[in-house]
Amino acid sequence: MQEQEATSVSRKPGPLVRVVLLQDGKGKGQIILPNDALLDLKALNSLVERHLVPIPQAEITQLTNSAKLTQLESAPAVFLLPTIIDESIASQDFCGFEIFAVDNIEVQQVSMLQLRAALRESNYRVRAINCSIAADKLYRGSANDSADLDLIFNSIRNFTTLRIKQRLEETLEIPPLPQTAQRIMALRSNENANVADLAEIVEMDASLAAQVVSWASSPYYAAPSKIKSVQDAIARVLGFDLVSNLAVGMALGNTLSLPDDSPDGFTPYWLQSVYCSTLIEAIVKLIPANKRPSSGLACLAGLLHNFGYLVLAHIFPPHFSAICRHVEANPTISHVAIDHHLLGVTREQISAWLLQLWNMPAEVCAGIRFQHEPDYDGEHSAYANLIYIAMRVLRTHGIGDAPPEEVPPTMYERFDLNPEDVMAAVQKVVASEEALKQIASNFKA
Repeated sequence: MQEQEATSVSRKPGPLVRVVLLQDGKGKGQIILPNDALLDLKALNSLVERHLVPIPQAEITQLTNSAKLTQLESAPAVFLLPTIIDESIASQDFCGFEIFAVDNIEVQQVSMLQLRAALRESNYRVRAINCSIAADKLYRGSANDSADLDLIFNSIRNFTTLRIKQRLEETLEIPPLPQTAQRIMALRSNENANVADLAEIVEMDASLAAQVVSWASSPYYAAPSKIKSVQDAIARVLGFDLVSNLAVGMALGNTLSLPDDSPDGFTPYWLQSVYCSTLIEAIVKLIPANKRPSSGLACLAGLLHNFGYLVLAHIFPPHFSAICRHVEANPTISHVAIDHHLLGVTREQISAWLLQLWNMPAEVCAGIRFQHEPDYDGEHSAYANLIYIAMRVLRTHGIGDAPPEEVPPTMYERFDLNPEDVMAAVQKVVASEEALKQIASNFKA
């Protein structure tokens, strides 16, 4: 990252900031706030008495290309629009704005006095409002899950109209684990289970059987010849673990529907799940045998890592859109902080509880619950750590909703992994985009 100066005056660099473009029925505007702070849309709209939401990136590009949205000459990251400056930076003499070049990111130090003057000269209002939450105040998760149930109950009581019953599952009217998933999970725990046993269960569900054959026929798996049956798909191409994972993932995914709303600019739900599971499968193969966790359970945890997204949409439908808009407005902030700020609980806490209720493996539940906590070293930590690694390296390729943060070297060391080998694995997975999209499309059926 390079730094370029907007003035020749010698000075201490100002804080790094970002610009968020917003709109509602009354018009467009922008807010400038610290790069690592969370923009609180609810607080902002309450203060300005508006209904502002982030402008989709595609619309910003279209408006810019058609000259309907003009950038400030002295600060290209800022537009000629009514402007709100967050109070936390309102007294700064200079602020650093990121300028995205072809092969790097430059930071331009801009005089805030000059910026205000330029906007006002063009007849755009500039004002300071307190509408962000500082990085050091954001919730970053908890390695203790003993209070999760109380947090979930409190959130449901505060943010829904559901009638609270003695048991949470009765309150939420969560459907039972589908029969197909129950049979497959029971089969997985049977040491004597074989391909024929799994094929028999899969063939009981015509839709699932067709999709297993479709998966095996995907270019990603490069089957040497045509797949003729479910047993053929399992034995020759996919294997017992992968088919059982995909089948359970599909069964759970179909239990809760994909919401109509979603954050703009992020990887679709099932595609993100397939990317995560596929990369974890590749990473597990790189881990020395004496430190290698169960590949099947690791891949299943990866496939279900964002199951909480579906659970949030199911339990908190009126608030789910607010979560989506906050994710759009805060693309570099972990959704853990956003969920907790808006609901008092996170999707990982809720989904881990639900999966435990369904008697899913403890390894999978722990992997999902603690996936955003790099320091977690409790029971089954390997599964959480693998999701953490996979989602962070995928984000470097613009895939997934993990915050753009580096994987700590200690996480690679826990598995005796070479970071360069992991980067090579993710390159291979990303290069298989079309094949993985085809696999993900099967989950939507």
